[in-house]
Amino acid sequence: RSFASQTDGESRLVQVLREKFPQASAIKVVDISGGCGAMYEIHIESEEFREKRTVQQHQMVNQALSEEIKHMHGLRIFTSAPKP
Repeated sequence: RSFASQTDGESRLVQVLREKFPQASAIKVVDISGGCGAMYEIHIESEEFREKRTVQQHQMVNQALSEEIKHMHGLRIFTSAPKP
């Protein structure tokens, strides 16, 4: 598949994350299981993460995706706050 097109799973996760993190300046979701939706890598840059420890940021993402995670084998999360 071309790099520009997203799988249905990627699109769905991006949509959920945009709703849960309205201040996000960047959201990137990549299916790293070859397109079958079993494992994803997520990168989110959001003001909501500022002043929070990494573990807290990841808990926020896990909570936002709690329903979707039930159908996955794994999830890699990378979070950050925008540079001031």
